[in-house]
Amino acid sequence: MAPVEAHAEQQQHHPIKLYLLVWGLLFVLSAFSYMVDYLGLEGYLRWSLILIFMMLKAGLIVAVFMHMAWERLALTYAILLPPLLVLVFVALMVSESNYVLFTRLAFFGAGQ
Repeated sequence: MAPVEAHAEQQQHHPIKLYLLVWGLLFVLSAFSYMVDYLGLEGYLRWSLILIFMMLKAGLIVAVFMHMAWERLALTYAILLPPLLVLVFVALMVSESNYVLFTRLAFFGAGQ
């Protein structure tokens, strides 16, 4: 069997319905994200909702339009694991910054 024919047999064709469904979900998630601003939500609720909608939209785009949902597990880990580790490191640095702030306030005062 020729290499071109072997590649043609392995190629998957995804139904247009899947892409339209994902497009619709992206539209709905974008509308929800807009509603967060329209309703005037503030504080941690606002930023939590915006980040959740952003991550959901990015996940849909990567999974379907970049075909990561059908890739090998090793490639998926190579793409998804580094950002997750960066988030862990950011969380560690946030806790460290709080410790430094509290230590400075304890030793140097409020700085009036």
